[in-house]
Amino acid sequence: MTDQTIDDERVKAWRLLAGNPVTVISAAVLVVVVVIALTAPWIAPYGINDVDVPSALRPPSGAHWFGTDELGRDVLSRVLVAVQASMKVAMISVAFAAAVGVTLGVVAGYRGGWLDTVVMRVVDVMFAFPVLLLALAIVAVLGPGLTTTILAIGVVYTPIFARVARASALSVRVEPYVAMSRTMGTGTGYILTRHILPNITGPLIVQTSLSLAFAILSEAALSFLGLGLQPPDPSLGRMIFDSQGFVTLAWWMAVFPGAAIFVIVLAFNLLGDGLRDVLDPKQRTMIEARRAR
Repeated sequence: MTDQTIDDERVKAWRLLAGNPVTVISAAVLVVVVVIALTAPWIAPYGINDVDVPSALRPPSGAHWFGTDELGRDVLSRVLVAVQASMKVAMISVAFAAAVGVTLGVVAGYRGGWLDTVVMRVVDVMFAFPVLLLALAIVAVLGPGLTTTILAIGVVYTPIFARVARASALSVRVEPYVAMSRTMGTGTGYILTRHILPNITGPLIVQTSLSLAFAILSEAALSFLGLGLQPPDPSLGRMIFDSQGFVTLAWWMAVFPGAAIFVIVLAFNLLGDGLRDVLDPKQRTMIEARRAR
């Protein structure tokens, strides 16, 4: 596949993606979420730790759009900053997992032999543990906190990227243009960066979108259990945990953080589905056939 053909396929894929309203709306929602994450400290109407006991457990109103918690803190302000924290953890941890996992998977898939066997056996061992359980074990050993949460989530999602990258590299390395490059004496680094990686970006983009959704859920779960971000820093999972004793008195304490998690995760999942439909050649062909009819 020539560079021109690859470019043409990408243009076609992005046109199909732009024609999917669900995917476009999901992308727009995520753009808003990213803007909120970048500007949360400045757009929050109150300080996240401003205690106002006389105003505790006030329902949503003009003064406090999302109401107040048991200490009189503004729930909207805390949700905004908590979204920033969740996105920060998700982005950094998934970037770490993608960098390490793709490197291991591509090298193992291209080289094969004993290296492939060793890498895949380690990946299989990590897959034997549930993701959240393995993350809990890592955090329990290293201690709770932001850095530990990022590291734990990054480590548990590394095998997923390694397996996706290896499977894609195995299918690409047998292509004639790769064999021709090896015959001409082209270096391994050039082949990996010029031929292998550009041809496996589709599956990796889809996996990144889905992994970001699960990373948000993982961070919320760890914080809910008290092993993620620590007070007084707000976290969506921790806010839901703190609301348990006030469910009948102050429903807004749980509903708004839960809704934030739901919207972000749903948007990432729908975006991943849309990307898969246009980046997978078989799915793209089916979509083109439907539209032609």
